[in-house]
Order: sequence, then C-alpha cells, then structure tokens
Amino acid sequence: MNYSSFIFPACAWILSPLLFGVINRVKSIFAGRKGPSVFQLYFDIFKLLQKGSVYSRTTTLVTRLAPSVILTCLILATLILPWGGMSAPVTFSGDFILLIYLLGLARFATVLLALDTGSAFEGMGASREVQFAALAEPALFLGFLVLILHTGSLGLSDISSGISITDWQTSAALLVMVSFAWFFILLTENSRIPVDDPNTHLELTMIHEVMILDASGPDLAYIEYASSLKLWIFSGLLVNLVVPLRFEALWQQVAVFIIGMFFVNVIIGIVESVMARFKLLQIPIMLISSAALGLIALMIKLLGYYQ
Repeated sequence: MNYSSFIFPACAWILSPLLFGVINRVKSIFAGRKGPSVFQLYFDIFKLLQKGSVYSRTTTLVTRLAPSVILTCLILATLILPWGGMSAPVTFSGDFILLIYLLGLARFATVLLALDTGSAFEGMGASREVQFAALAEPALFLGFLVLILHTGSLGLSDISSGISITDWQTSAALLVMVSFAWFFILLTENSRIPVDDPNTHLELTMIHEVMILDASGPDLAYIEYASSLKLWIFSGLLVNLVVPLRFEALWQQVAVFIIGMFFVNVIIGIVESVMARFKLLQIPIMLISSAALGLIALMIKLLGYYQ
C-alpha cells in the first residue's frame, strides 16, 4: 500500500474548514470590513463539540444518526478522490459512481434529518434541496462521461492523471465547458451564492441552513465539518481538471494542489461579493444550462471533433 496517497485525504480532514475562512475573508475585503478569522470554523466546531445536543420530542432515532451518517459519507468520499494526479487511497474502475452516491447518501440523510423534525419550514428546505440536486447530478455525470471518453479511463485516479497541459492545448473547448458546468454545480451543492446564502435566515430563501436548524451541539459540529469536506471535494474535482500540473516531488504536488484549492475558493468569495442571489425560479435555469454545457461537450466528443 502506498501510504503517501493518504497525505491528500489527511490534508482534506485538517484544512477543509479553512476554505470557508478564505471565502469569508474575501467577502470581508470586498465589504471593507475586518470580518471573522479564517480559523473561525475551527473555533465553532470545537465549541459545539463541548456542548450537548438538544432533541425535540417529535424526533426519532433518525435525527440522532443522520449527522454521523453525513460525516461518515464525506470522510469516505475523500478517500476516493485523487489529488493532483496522484492515486487516491481507494481506487477502482467506476469509482466515480461511488463518489457521487456517497454524496447522494449524505444529502439523503440531511433531508431525512429535516423531515424528521416534523417542521413544515424544514420540509420546505428539503424539497428545494432534492429538486436542485435532481437537476445538478446530470451535469456532474455528463462531465464525467466527457472525461471518461477523453482519457479512456473509468477510474477517478486514472481520469485525473490522464489530463495534462497538452489536453488543454488540444481540447480546451471541451474542458472549459466541463469546468464551467462543474463550477455551477460546486456553487449549488455547497449552497453558495447565487444559489443559496449560508448567512441568511429569511425563511422564503433558505435551502441548506433551514434543514439543520434543529441540529445542535456535536450534531451541528459534524454537519458543519461535513460541509467543509464537501466543499473540499467539489473544489478538488475542479482543481484536478483545471490545474493538471504534475511534479515528481511530493511536497511540490501537495503545495500546488492546496494553492489551487484556495484559489478556487477565492473565486467563490469574489462571485459571492459581486453577485446577488438568484430568484428561486432562476436556479433551475442555471442548472439546466450546466447540464446543457456537459451535453454539448459530450456530443462534440462523440462526433469526433476532439480525438
């Protein structure tokens, strides 16, 4: 077993909360204020772990188990995702399907958590989450299909290592379309502006935040940490595609990948600073457009314009 492959999941487990800090710091700079520390999520998680969870009398065992299921799914997903062209600790043909379904299982557990409270308010957020997820997953799958045809590989690690700078020179149009589609999916899956605003508590606009309103203590800590891992995973998919740099020295590979991760989240912070949130009826249009980009790229590949 190549133990060096565990360095990248370990980076995800340790550094993922910093991504939210980077986004908030960029937004603070644009707003002309100091803002919270980039380590604020670490402080919040540590504080929540020291408290006790409070459960409504209407909830069942689902509410107690869901946060652990969500966190477990995201931790397992980090073991499947390759980092910077290096093989993931767990890799096999078709493992991208397992990655997507682990993310789907975490979402399913979140929806069950919201519905188990018996609150119509949280049920509203759950229905929106499921609707947008159903529109986002085709774009994610289509992007993978394009990359599978382009690299001739079915494993995530082989797909990642099969993309190089040369591919960006010869097939830039395909990769740009997949990159834009996946960036829109990143914003959607992680409840970022213009799809959702993680800082709002307006009941008519909330999606993710409303589903976890009843979570508290360690349960909320698990969910917040899992959210940071999810952001790391989707950012990692984008970095592997857009920054296909390969280095023989392990420390160089780690450094370049982490810099790429933070750069993606700087872009997210800029997007959130210069854009307003979309109306709910506009979000499906954006997601359908993302799927259309993936479909166009797939058709171009199938028609043989790019070999």
